[in-house]
Amino acid sequence: MIETSGLTKYYGDTPGIVDLDLEIRKGEVFGFIGPNGAGKSTTIRTLLNFLFPTRGSGTILGLDIIKGSLEIRTRTGYLPGDLSMYDTMTAREFLTYFAHLRKVDTSVRMQELADRFELDLDRKIKDYSTGNRQKVGIVNAFMPNPELYILDEPTAGLDPLMQQEFQEMIGEVRDEGSTVFLSSHILPEVERIADRVGIVRLGRLIEVDTVEAFKAKAHRSVTIQFATPVEASVFASLEGVASVETRNDGTVLSLTVRGSMDAVVKEAARYDVVSVSTRSGELEEVFLSYYSQDNDAS
Repeated sequence: MIETSGLTKYYGDTPGIVDLDLEIRKGEVFGFIGPNGAGKSTTIRTLLNFLFPTRGSGTILGLDIIKGSLEIRTRTGYLPGDLSMYDTMTAREFLTYFAHLRKVDTSVRMQELADRFELDLDRKIKDYSTGNRQKVGIVNAFMPNPELYILDEPTAGLDPLMQQEFQEMIGEVRDEGSTVFLSSHILPEVERIADRVGIVRLGRLIEVDTVEAFKAKAHRSVTIQFATPVEASVFASLEGVASVETRNDGTVLSLTVRGSMDAVVKEAARYDVVSVSTRSGELEEVFLSYYSQDNDAS
């Protein structure tokens, strides 16, 4: 659905994105994460031809992002991160205006989405709260039922109930075969709804993988209760074990494990095990580890 090769955008001498090689598959939810200023919005604006790339190329829906930009926008539901609207219009007038630009009748879908997000369509946009303005942007992106959704910080300003509603809607459009490119810095949200995640740092894409694969790279907390005391040093020397603590006279071990659990499981199996509990690492832990590194190329 989206493919780029060496896509680069500079603002003068300041890099926005550099040598972006990205592939987003049909029917997946792709989370694009990074802190403010990392290059997320620049990537989206360049993909949609709101910014002209310094170099490199890209395609969306098989169309060149520059030559085919009009058709790309026609077939894409877009929510910008810096949403601007005509404040003197009502939400209904604003959304109808965009439906006319697309030359489609979205009145039924518009009302369905407004009801779902508890949005009064007949109030002027200038009278809306930040959260309600965001709801208008979401309705505008979703009401044409596009093949592709490109959403930049979509839940900014939404309360937790509406965030949950949005996440359910993402799952529904994915089940219908649509593709979602979701830029966000709300990591728990990305963790819940994304199939794959790309981490962008200082304008560069530094890692792409599934959510589960990222979490597997995080430290896992493991607590093992044995029937009799065991030597903590034996487990401390195992591959992947970062730390070991003992309790209850050595019958309980609390381990921090990175990567595969194979060595720990095999060693524990040599003893009489009473119980085992584990807690998986969080995407946030992995994400922060990438940003705690020095700012050099490595």
